[in-house]
Order: sequence, then C-alpha cells, then structure tokens
Amino acid sequence: MKIREPGRGWLLRLVIAFAFAQGAVSMARPAVSYRALALGADARAVGVIAGVYALLPLFAAVPLGRRTDHGRCAPLLPIGVALIATGCALSGRAGSLLEMAVWSGVMGLGHLSFVIGAQSLVARQSAPEDQDRNFGHFTIGASLGQLIGPIAAGQVVSEHADALARTSAAALFVSAVVAAFAVTSLWRIEHRTPTADRTRGGASSEVGRASGRVSVVGILRTRGVASGIFISLAVLSATDILTAYLPVVGEQRSIAPAVIGLLLSVRAAATVACRLVMTPMIRLMGRTVLMAVSCLGAGLLCVALALPVPAWGLGILLAALGFCLGVGQPLSMTTVVQAAPDGARSTALALRLTGNRLGQVAAPAAAGLLAGLAGTAAPFVMLGVLLLASAGVAIRPVRSAGRGTPPAPAEAPSPRTEPSAEPAAEPAAEPRGARPPT
Repeated sequence: MKIREPGRGWLLRLVIAFAFAQGAVSMARPAVSYRALALGADARAVGVIAGVYALLPLFAAVPLGRRTDHGRCAPLLPIGVALIATGCALSGRAGSLLEMAVWSGVMGLGHLSFVIGAQSLVARQSAPEDQDRNFGHFTIGASLGQLIGPIAAGQVVSEHADALARTSAAALFVSAVVAAFAVTSLWRIEHRTPTADRTRGGASSEVGRASGRVSVVGILRTRGVASGIFISLAVLSATDILTAYLPVVGEQRSIAPAVIGLLLSVRAAATVACRLVMTPMIRLMGRTVLMAVSCLGAGLLCVALALPVPAWGLGILLAALGFCLGVGQPLSMTTVVQAAPDGARSTALALRLTGNRLGQVAAPAAAGLLAGLAGTAAPFVMLGVLLLASAGVAIRPVRSAGRGTPPAPAEAPSPRTEPSAEPAAEPAAEPRGARPPT
C-alpha cells in the first residue's frame, strides 16, 4: 500500500524553531566568552568553558538516540528549549568561572536534546530521495540562528572593559528569551504514522525490535557511518572554535565586539547561501566529491585565518569559509542516516552528535592549550589540519571504485552460483522436491 507522505509545513515550522534555538545558542556562546573574560579568564580558560558546553551531551547522546528510535521525537524539542533557556539565563547570573562552565554544560545538553529530536524527525518524515534536500533546508535554520545570534550579541555587549560583565550578562538574558520563542513553532510537528515509520525503516515491528539489539560498535562498523561522523566532527569543530575564539582574536587585534559579531554573521550568511544551492551542486559533482572539495577548501581557509589580516580581510576569508562549511553538516546527516541499520537511525544520528560533542570537548581544549603556548592563531592552524584530514576521509569512497552501500554481499553469491552447476543434475536426483533454477 502506498504511504501518504506528510506535507512540508512541519519542516518549515521545524526550521523556524531551530532558527530561534540556534540563534539563542549562537548569541550566548560569544557572550559566554566575553563574560568569562570579564571575570578574569584567559584564552586557556575560555577554551575549557567552551569544552564543557559539550561535556554533558557527550554522555547523553546515545541513550537519547536509543529512546528516540523506539518512541516519539517531538518531546525532546521543548525539553531542549527549556534547558537552553535555563543555561543562558543562569550563565548571565554566574559570578565565577566554575558556574559559567556548569551552566554552559546545561546549555549544551539542551541544544543536544533539541537537535537529536529534530534530526530524527527529519529522517523519519522524509522519503529517502528527499533527505539531502530536507536536511539541507533543516540546517538553514541553524545557519539563520548563527547569522542573527552573533550580530545581536555584538550589539548588546559593550567593548568597554568596565561594562563588559554587565552587558555580556544582558546578552545572555536576551538569548534565554530568544530560546523560549522556539516553542511557538512546535505544535503538532510530529505526524503519528507508525505504519509509515516502519515502512521507511524497511521492515515490520519485529525488525524494529531486533534493531534495538544492534550494538554501538555494529553501527559504527557500518560502511559510511564512521566517515560521516568524522566529517561532521571536523566541520562543527571549525564552526565552534570560530565562534569561541574570534572574540579573543578581536580583543588582541583591537576589533570591536560589534564587528566580530558582524564577521561571524557573514560566515553564517555564506553557509545559508551554500545550502540554498546545495541540490544543484550535488547534481553537478556528486555527494562524495562535494564533501571532499568543501573540506579541502575549508581547511586551507582556516589556515589563512592565522595570518594577521585586517577586519575586511577576515570578512572575505570568513565568507568563503562559511560557504565551504555549509556542505558538511547536512550531507553527513544523509550519509549516516542512509548507511545506518534499519531501525537504528536515531541512534546513528546520536552517535554522529556524540562525535560532534567529542570534537567540541577536545578541539576547544586543544585550542586553548595551543593558544596558551603559541598564540591565538594556532587553533586555526589546528582546524585546518583537521579539515584537510576530513577531506581525505571523504574522498576514500571514490578511491575504492565508487561502490554504493554494500547490501550483504556474503549472502547473495551462494544461491546464484550453484544453479549454473546443477540444472541437469537436480531434477534427475530428486524429481519430487526439485524446482527449476531461476
């Protein structure tokens, strides 16, 4: 029986909600850095606080994904919004670096909950042929939030050192209010169509139950899942460190917070532009080549950011970098979803997010260490190396003859190779039970 696909109104509402949630986080992240600086943090401490943002989610992602595989996606969305708003508001009231780190972690947990629910919703309610497009449109919500959030933070945060603590706290309170607006678009966003869900998973409820027994190692061993996770980790680490460390670069190069916010928004605008034209780029180059080329370009541009260029030069580099970074997230989502075992797609997406959060813990900590040893330009060189490595991972399927996902090659050959050897012998030996070979 043909399953009716839900309309795309749910996707528009999800994009709007994601724009508010991501806008709040994108406004809060630089505000957290500025407030930490006002409380006496150095570059290393800023890196640690940025890493704690991902620490709690690192342990929660897989359990949330398992739960979502066998339940509804929508409840995670308002829970995530509530945690984001709480983390933002209480970061604004924090009076020590330890408190900043704790509430930054709560904010990160809320963002993870929202994203797992939202990505699982897109995977579940999108036909396979629409997933590239729908994931691309979904991530436009994130890019819109990343476009508006830093500008808003730059306008609220004062560049005067004596007002930095007060104005950064105000930016965090405003970001909490922005997060709360996300719930206005979440009504009736999940279509309760269990039959359709099982059909898209590829089997009946028995397969759904069996898929619960697929181990994390088994999912990671599925061809395409680990490479998609690594590419996503590299791209998100680049975005995250740019957001956390560009304010530090601005302070050292005497660039005003408003200009830093504008530069971060230029990067986000270029990412939006990339995702709007991603479908024709996929048709032109193919998904694998497009991911590899974009990671290669992003790696070279990150290294260029280490050069002492003026603000207008940073703007040009960030615009090109934003366009290159726009490819990795949506295409890695599609790669992971289509490669994952049936019925374990939310868990695979959660593993992808776990990889992202692992990068968000390790990359800022490494960046903070490098910044303390070699200056604030060093983290951008580290990002360049990471993105160049992800380009090599992305191009591997092309080097291995470009075969698609391997559909259980061990089972297919045996029944098909024997009939050619037995067509004459089989009827003579056992005429009652034998069938003509197909």
